[in-house]
Amino acid sequence: MIDLHTHTTFSDGGLIPSELVRRAVVQGYTAIAITDHADYTNIEHILSCMAKVKNLEDEYDIRIFHGVEITHVPPPKMPKLVDMARDLGAEIIVVHGETIVEPVPQGTNHIAVALDIDILAHPGFITVEDAITAKENGICLEITSRNGHNRTNGHVAMIAQEVGADLVVNTDTHSPQDLINDETALKIAMGAGLDEKGAREATIHNPSRLIRNK
Repeated sequence: MIDLHTHTTFSDGGLIPSELVRRAVVQGYTAIAITDHADYTNIEHILSCMAKVKNLEDEYDIRIFHGVEITHVPPPKMPKLVDMARDLGAEIIVVHGETIVEPVPQGTNHIAVALDIDILAHPGFITVEDAITAKENGICLEITSRNGHNRTNGHVAMIAQEVGADLVVNTDTHSPQDLINDETALKIAMGAGLDEKGAREATIHNPSRLIRNK
């Protein structure tokens, strides 16, 4: 399992980084990105602390990436924050997309797919236009296992397939029970409407490509 969207006690998750990584190892993960919620008030603190979590790679057979999920930031202020995240060493940048279960500012998807990010998380009713931009910029759209956000997985998969945008399956883990295995990830992808080939691309090929050069 490669999971590129998880949270710890550095935002609203229930586990400290070392426990999240340990539980992921036991679950069979080969790679994980810790992407706590960030805005201008905490991004420097999160990334300076999370850089230290990579030392766990010395003990476990897992690759660990530190990053952020830019969350509920007004769209006009996002470009500078994304640049700041890269300058601070973020390996994976996720943007909290326009899920239908939270009051995300309108226009977040549209701005995010034009920026230097890796994943647009749970993008709700993403438009064809924004999916095309994501494809052009090599940004993956997320199929999520998280309750609530997953209500629009089918729409996201349909639009992505229509324009040829890449998909990734992530958990958006906040607590231990949110972690999943490869079999469950494959079922989530197929449940969103992907065939087996597309599901394997979303769970194996596309996340592997994202982390290959990190």
